[in-house]
Amino acid sequence: MIYTCTLNPAIDLYIALKEMRANAVNRTEDEDYQPNGKGVNVSIMLKKYGFTSTALGFIAGFSGSYIEQSLKDLSIQTDFISVEGITRINVFINTTEEYKLVNQGPAIEEKALHAFREKIAAIPQGGILIMSGSLPKGVPASIFSEVAAICHQQKVKFILDTSSAAVLETLQYKPYLLKPNEEEIAAFFGKTHPLSEKELIQSGEKLIEMGAEQVLISRGEEGALFITKDAVFKGNAPTGTVVNTACSGDAMLAAFLSKHLEGHSPEECLRYGIATGASTAFSKGLSDLQDIDSLIEQVHIQKI
Repeated sequence: MIYTCTLNPAIDLYIALKEMRANAVNRTEDEDYQPNGKGVNVSIMLKKYGFTSTALGFIAGFSGSYIEQSLKDLSIQTDFISVEGITRINVFINTTEEYKLVNQGPAIEEKALHAFREKIAAIPQGGILIMSGSLPKGVPASIFSEVAAICHQQKVKFILDTSSAAVLETLQYKPYLLKPNEEEIAAFFGKTHPLSEKELIQSGEKLIEMGAEQVLISRGEEGALFITKDAVFKGNAPTGTVVNTACSGDAMLAAFLSKHLEGHSPEECLRYGIATGASTAFSKGLSDLQDIDSLIEQVHIQKI
């Protein structure tokens, strides 16, 4: 069974307009609302690739109810913990520039955290847990290593995608897969972004030396790297018009994992991951997969 965990989900409001003017009413030309949060995105994209999952995390208020119902409408199981407040609404503005307005979300009390730990401990042996995204108020960064420790003890494959430096504290529990982007992997090791490709590979290999089983590094326009104990794979990104990059890394991870679960080679997993991430970047929200076949033709994988 696959579980996704989004501790701080959101509704993403995408809007487009020709220009943003100060001290004026700016009327949009296009808008789109979607349930969001990195783990939520992974659940949605896994479903598009034919895999069921259960979405975990915290929800609050009318916006939390919208997210839960939206997932149920997609036949995605949910097991959220309801808390006080309002689940955040983030705004992504596409005009002459791309603007991202990301809110904090509700505060989480210890009672809710305790209930969350119990849900993680109840994941059956052999399951997969994908924990993604930022932390809401009241949740310490140590939650990542707590969850990693539970998964290690329960023999649950733990996949982590977060910008928190607390990633390094999870490595003693041998996470199954880490998915940082270029900026995040530089921050983990106190290096200045951007890193060269050689430095990225060395940093990915260092994460594996420290305990990670595999590392998938998303690189935006440069594609992605997949690093294991035995090999390094590099893939280029296809070309297209970028509309919204907010969810592309989540889509990449879900597609990569889907193909991995189907038993495909690392090269094929990476190819689909890159193509799906790009397709999402070329869309207002998550990819509908209509252009995947044409994008895959542009992606070439090298073993380096």
